[in-house]
Amino acid sequence: MLTTMKTTIKFIILYAFVTFFFACQQPGVNRTGSEYMPDMAHSIAYESNHYTYYYNNTWGSQDDYYEMASPREPVAGTVPRGYAGGEPKAETVAFTPSGSVPYYYDDTEEERLRATAEIIENPYPITEGGLTRGKELYDVFCAICHGEKGDGLGYLVREDGGKYPVQPANLLLPEFVEANNGRYYHVLMHGKNKMGAYKDKIGYEERWQVIHYIRALQAKELKKEYNQIINTLNDVEKPAGEGYTVALLDDVSGSHHVTDAEHEPGHDHDHADEH
Repeated sequence: MLTTMKTTIKFIILYAFVTFFFACQQPGVNRTGSEYMPDMAHSIAYESNHYTYYYNNTWGSQDDYYEMASPREPVAGTVPRGYAGGEPKAETVAFTPSGSVPYYYDDTEEERLRATAEIIENPYPITEGGLTRGKELYDVFCAICHGEKGDGLGYLVREDGGKYPVQPANLLLPEFVEANNGRYYHVLMHGKNKMGAYKDKIGYEERWQVIHYIRALQAKELKKEYNQIINTLNDVEKPAGEGYTVALLDDVSGSHHVTDAEHEPGHDHDHADEH
């Protein structure tokens, strides 16, 4: 019995020694090297833009791995993390699309009035590309309620459409023509009455292009001009000018969901609290 136990102990010691010796050998000319359970310590996954070469990597040199781990050109249509939108920056127009654009106005009536009073200028110049983009977004998200012309006669309230029990705002009324941009931007961020918030559906730059397009609708109604060359609607928004050219961006806002952009029952279309 004692002899058997001694033999077993010797075998265990020998096995441990052999395992340790062969499991931890370094790579050489004629051998690949080995590690005992290497995946416990080294990830075999390719981590993009992250250099994770380790000394027992035997499939290639450090230079090979460095080249493999180097940044690649993004797939067409890829949206950068934190993207807030924006057209390519032009040489003659000074604006910088930001990936992080905080909004410091809460969803209360007091904050709505403060935003209306304080947010005056559209941070983006008037461009033909921006107006085209704004029209696309307006037609998807706004026209069903506020109408293709901005007159509050969208499909949901027309006789040939739905029978929605509230009247969307008529954006062509003097009240809205004269309103500061903050009134529009705040309602896009937080909604108003029956109109839901759109901050999770359209991005920062997109909201401002929608506002530009609403201004263009107002100008058309008043027989004025609002385009990349001239603005006779107001003295706030600045046309980009003839030298400004940009390529239209692909849709980066994600899935489009049309929501009810209406107002509380009992409010007519020219009520001062509607958008």
